[in-house]
Amino acid sequence: MGSAAELAAAALMMLGFPALMLAALVPSVPAFAAAAAVTYLADHYLHRKGSYLVNRLSKVRAGLSIRFLIRQLLLILLLARLGLADDLIYYGAIACFIAFYGLQAPHGALVTLIRNRRRMPVATRNVDLASRIRIPDAPPRRLLHRSAEKMLHLDLAAVAGILVSASLESAVVGFIGIGVTVGVGCLYVLALVPYVRGAKIPPNADTVLAAVDDWLGEYRPETVLYFSGSKDSAYQVNMWLETMEQLDSQPLIILRERVILNNLAPTTVPVICVPGGVHLMNLDLSNVRVALYAANVGKNIHLLRVPTMKHVFIGHGDSDKLASVNPYSKVYDEVWTAGRAGRDRYAIADVGVRDADIVEVGRPQLAPIQGWSGVPAGRIPTVLYAPTWEGWDGNPGNTSIVLAGESIVQKLVSADPPVRVLYKPHPFTGTVSKEAGAAHRRIIALVEQAAAERVTDARFTADTATLTAAKAELARIEARLAELSGKGNGKGNGKGDEAEATRDGLVDIAKHEEVARLRAEWNAAYWRSFPGHEHRVITGAEPRLYDCFNVSDAMVSDISSVVSDFIASGKPYAVTDSAELGVEEFKRANTAVRAATILSNSAAELGELLDAVRDPAADALAEDRGELKRYLLGPDEPTSIDQFNTAVANLAIKAETRNVGQDSRSATGADMDPEPEPDPVPATVPVPRVSAAEDDMTA
Repeated sequence: MGSAAELAAAALMMLGFPALMLAALVPSVPAFAAAAAVTYLADHYLHRKGSYLVNRLSKVRAGLSIRFLIRQLLLILLLARLGLADDLIYYGAIACFIAFYGLQAPHGALVTLIRNRRRMPVATRNVDLASRIRIPDAPPRRLLHRSAEKMLHLDLAAVAGILVSASLESAVVGFIGIGVTVGVGCLYVLALVPYVRGAKIPPNADTVLAAVDDWLGEYRPETVLYFSGSKDSAYQVNMWLETMEQLDSQPLIILRERVILNNLAPTTVPVICVPGGVHLMNLDLSNVRVALYAANVGKNIHLLRVPTMKHVFIGHGDSDKLASVNPYSKVYDEVWTAGRAGRDRYAIADVGVRDADIVEVGRPQLAPIQGWSGVPAGRIPTVLYAPTWEGWDGNPGNTSIVLAGESIVQKLVSADPPVRVLYKPHPFTGTVSKEAGAAHRRIIALVEQAAAERVTDARFTADTATLTAAKAELARIEARLAELSGKGNGKGNGKGDEAEATRDGLVDIAKHEEVARLRAEWNAAYWRSFPGHEHRVITGAEPRLYDCFNVSDAMVSDISSVVSDFIASGKPYAVTDSAELGVEEFKRANTAVRAATILSNSAAELGELLDAVRDPAADALAEDRGELKRYLLGPDEPTSIDQFNTAVANLAIKAETRNVGQDSRSATGADMDPEPEPDPVPATVPVPRVSAAEDDMTA
């Protein structure tokens, strides 16, 4: 529902309108002016915050334009109750608000038309369209940003002037205000007109598509990463960007939703966003030989229909969840899994995916995860608690947050000898289940309370000079990153619109590399900026999950791809059996937990994990973790990216072989099918004559 401040603003705004009516009926100009000021300010605050409550108001017939219209009508009522119904200012106010309301239609139409005409049929990043077509600058931000709110607030001059006139019993100030409102409103409308025609609008769809095809013909992409999904699923394509940048073949990313393009992480790979299915099917992708799919979605069919390329499901994670063996996967030519475990999952699931169509390629994304050789001397062990979210189906086995989370954290923060706790929950935690949200907040409170207690504990000391230097380093890096992102990083500079971002979306390689280096430096400085014994709640995109892996010595989590990824580190880990299946059944049903400490909801077994962290000799599962790592993720050599590139190259050869074979069969078929001789016309059969009427019909 929004923050407490937003709720207060919404309450003030909604209470302000009854107060306006009461002030109009009394009548009282000062009271009306005060109530009007409250409604104006509260409305503006909610819009500036982008409050969810503003959108909800329109659902109950209290939308933006209605609120302004009601305030104006109540002002007319105030004038009538003041006995000014026969005065010129009364009729001037009515004429003003009618004219002002009439300006809303052309204003709204022009804004909509400008936005529609500047919406590209194909939006791009790292694609040179500027040398092929002319894309004009976006209209000034002040004209289009929150345009409806700006237009409606022009009535402020008229409202203020009329109220002053009502108080002074002089119409002069009122008509000045009316003139300002109507005059500036007309100027606003006129200022928009040039941007709906001529040189200020981008080329039409056919011209843009032709330019994209021309670029494709020059670039000649060979491997495509195709993705469609909701805003919240952008991480599924972002995890493959670095892999695409490391391909030996010519890469291209094709997206289907603008919202995904807007949430795409910076990349050097060319990106084409094609919302329209017909436009996608008409693109020249004749050079593409391999298409990679990170999600099973309906829009995949628009590319799957192309027979000249081979289609591969690569997914966006590796776990024992049912999504990892979706029957939809059999539409692809191949399914690529990390290791043998993925192949076995499909065999057990028996969903129609042939074993011959499965290729093990490792997980290139796991390259940043560092190995482990025990806790360094003199450092307190760090345990990461990274539970997944509650899911949509209410299954208690989805997350440990509700039934076990507090027990896990309580035992960790009170462990003796002590450990440090990092709590990094899934970003969707609490979005479906109120119980999960409440448990999440209690866990945060536990971690923060334990961190506060360590500040006063004499056993824990910090090097103040080191912390101060690290914080200064963080500030310097963040300032430089803000500067670089402000000047554009391949995603647009935040000023223009889709068309301008497409025109200017060429990544600056030097800046891209500097950003990558600075992010690595930021991560190192972040961990130095607080004591190594301090418990920490970590939310948001930074630091990343893999960064948390690298500073941790063990992890507690739930069944998800997080567990499979953490296994790459070789570190001890525990998984909670929240559904209480029992250890043997839990291990049988979930491959990734076969080398884990299995926790009940009481977390009584947590001591086994901590013993393994503190003393490698007590780590009874070390050998099992090594075997499981190879089973789930494949061998360490060759590297995963090498395996991935080899799989791409092999499949491209298959695609090319198929295409050459088709061309050969077509050519052979044409040679073996001589042109048939025309059938002779029997002499006894008269040739029909075409009448004049029939001739007219066939002309």
